[in-house]
Amino acid sequence: MALTTTYNIDKKAFKDILELEKKIQEFQSGKIDAEKFRAFRLARGVYGQRQDGVNMVRIKLPFGKLSPEQLICIADISDQYASGNLHATTRQDIQIHYVKVTHTPEIWARLEEKGITLREACGNTIRNLTASYMAGIDPEEPFDVSPYAAAMFKYFLRNPICQELGRKFKIAFSSSEKDSAFTFIHDLGFIPKLKIEDGIEKRGFKVVLAGGLGAQPFLAHPAFDFLPEDQVVPFAEAVIRIFDRYGERARRHKARLKYLVNDLGLEKFLELVAGERMAIKSKSFKVNLSDSPLCIIPPVFSKKDITPVNKEKYEKWLRINVIEQKQKGFYGVHVKLSLGNLSSDKARSFAEIAKKYASDDIRITVNQGLFLKYIRENVLASLFNELDLIGLADPGFDTIQDITACPGTDTCNLGIASSTGLAEELERVLREEYKDLVSCAHIKIKISGCMNACAHHTIANIGFHGMSLKQGEYVLPAMQVLLGGGPRGNGEGRLADKVIKVASKKAPDVLRYLLNDYEEHASEGEYFNDYYDRQGKNYFYLLLKPLTVINDLTQDYFLDWGNNSQYQTMIGVGECAGALIDMVALVIEETKEKLLKAEEAFGEGEWVDSIYYSYSVFINAGKALLLTKDVPANTQYSVLNNFEKLFIESGELDFHGSFKSKVLEINQNEPTKEFAKEYMQYAANFFLNVVKFRSKQIIKI
Repeated sequence: MALTTTYNIDKKAFKDILELEKKIQEFQSGKIDAEKFRAFRLARGVYGQRQDGVNMVRIKLPFGKLSPEQLICIADISDQYASGNLHATTRQDIQIHYVKVTHTPEIWARLEEKGITLREACGNTIRNLTASYMAGIDPEEPFDVSPYAAAMFKYFLRNPICQELGRKFKIAFSSSEKDSAFTFIHDLGFIPKLKIEDGIEKRGFKVVLAGGLGAQPFLAHPAFDFLPEDQVVPFAEAVIRIFDRYGERARRHKARLKYLVNDLGLEKFLELVAGERMAIKSKSFKVNLSDSPLCIIPPVFSKKDITPVNKEKYEKWLRINVIEQKQKGFYGVHVKLSLGNLSSDKARSFAEIAKKYASDDIRITVNQGLFLKYIRENVLASLFNELDLIGLADPGFDTIQDITACPGTDTCNLGIASSTGLAEELERVLREEYKDLVSCAHIKIKISGCMNACAHHTIANIGFHGMSLKQGEYVLPAMQVLLGGGPRGNGEGRLADKVIKVASKKAPDVLRYLLNDYEEHASEGEYFNDYYDRQGKNYFYLLLKPLTVINDLTQDYFLDWGNNSQYQTMIGVGECAGALIDMVALVIEETKEKLLKAEEAFGEGEWVDSIYYSYSVFINAGKALLLTKDVPANTQYSVLNNFEKLFIESGELDFHGSFKSKVLEINQNEPTKEFAKEYMQYAANFFLNVVKFRSKQIIKI
């Protein structure tokens, strides 16, 4: 297996791809085990599917930005190596499915030629950085956050501080106080702000941190009301360093930043972050706004009297899917994708339409749609006609009829009940029974196949997540119903309440009960969440309770939505984070790789990176010996404390001075060439001593 073509791509990217190819060969030949290979491939965007022998490839698109040419490239790759479908995600990625692992190096190379990466798309890394899709054209934005999001993405790509975190880490930028990027559910969230100092307008951000969804959701904490723009990247780096050092690693379900901040307290956590500032690469990081390429705006078309092919549909589309930009004379157009899916043929056709009528800056939205910018008013009817021809002009973007759903049991190992099948049924119910709600934008429905909330069901007005339900001696596919979630604005939000559990086949009736009750009893102009608050959780529990009673247990209850075979709970090993590798030999081998990276970074003059790799040598080598004593190594900080006590203070291993103090010199020194060299030499000597010590242990055994 080898790359079949010479590719014109970045040197670092090509090195990544060759490394992936090498690891695949080593895995297939048995040189590395499945767990180590899993951790490696996840950080390169290759995610195991529910089906044996195939993978999902997650294509990382920072803040959902891609060009028509990039979209065509992805469509061509999906045809050749995957299922011919492109799936847009709530993190503004595109996923392709049913890919053989041996094809992933070539897929990656072809993407890199178009400026797209797979690096750190999955695993215990900084996941795809999201941002408001309207950034740059939002009439309510203080300034365009896109350059800041792009700069942060570039800063952390391949950065050694975030390659092997305890768990995934998510960052979002919203364009305005409406918080359309949902910063309140992120590890780090940024909302743009302006203030006047000495008569000068200055840019900055409100910062929130340690939010997250999943089985135990947390709302983010406010950290700064105004953090100057040049401090955004330095603050993020310091936060990630502290998360890396103190974050849980053994108990995966407790390894997110939200748990660390909850345990330490916000004040203590921010103190640790402040103490880390000396060691970071940039004390100030000013984003060069001129580095951001300008949108290529389409040419002026001569005025033509174009008649929409379907005038009634066009009027609805114009009212719901089209918005006026802050740039006078231009419009943005939302494109609703059913379940976030786009066939490769439609993707290519859409890309050609975008080239003709819009700028080259297509955005994927956080609710699994597409967005076009810089469209002139006189071509809206023509654009509608061409979109309608390929089935992409449905009104109702981001309304009740635009349901967000993850792939669930279709492909994901963690899926418990079908999310996509139910979403299709609910969209049918809404389309046929509630036609007047096509423009209702204050009720959002979101469905996840499990509790992990990839479809954001926890912040839905009406949310569902997959589960199973015991009915006597039988097990049925089921849904947990959640109500009352959503953004409040300016970095604040509300989490939906878990109200009741019902069999999946009862979920459409749940929707009917809720909408009929709301229509009958809500006050004039009362939003759904306000109505939910007024009535209270117990009111809705009692309203829906009759749906939990199944008097006629027919075969239909055992068939999940969109499936013809009897339901079985088939939960596999989740790959939302990398595997935890605790075998001593493997850890020592990984430590050797870290030392080589430290030496390589030093040779390239990257002092900060070299220092962090050297720090990783200390931590990993210490962890390896602690594992020989069956001592927990849940966090890097516990490694320092336990190794000091069990190996240094006991005299079992020779080390001049305090091991813990030496390692923590990382945040007590400026990252100079001199310190990087000294620190690396200490790490190398320590590693050699650990290898010798382990060799003696093995001989004794």
